[in-house]
Amino acid sequence: MKRAVEEILKFNEERDWDQFHNPENLAKSISIEAGELLECFQWNNEYDKQHVCEELADVMNYCILMADKLGVDMEEILLMKLEQNKKKYPVEKCKASSKKYTELIK
Repeated sequence: MKRAVEEILKFNEERDWDQFHNPENLAKSISIEAGELLECFQWNNEYDKQHVCEELADVMNYCILMADKLGVDMEEILLMKLEQNKKKYPVEKCKASSKKYTELIK
């Protein structure tokens, strides 16, 4: 991922697009691209894998730019969130269940 991040940041820098990439605009862009990803599955579960991968890459691209703009380490925040989720969703209570964590404590 290090090379991908470097290439994305270089691409952005070469085009002087950082001026448009404040956290608010990046959050909007993530949401817009996530909507386009969802659109790939709008009417049924048949999908064009290439198109799905392109939309997924767009979401990831903006997430990388957001992490950079916020000055956070992506691996660190992902692992931190995973630890939180492990506590919210202990294996013994949620294995093979799609219930939300608030329903698991009942």
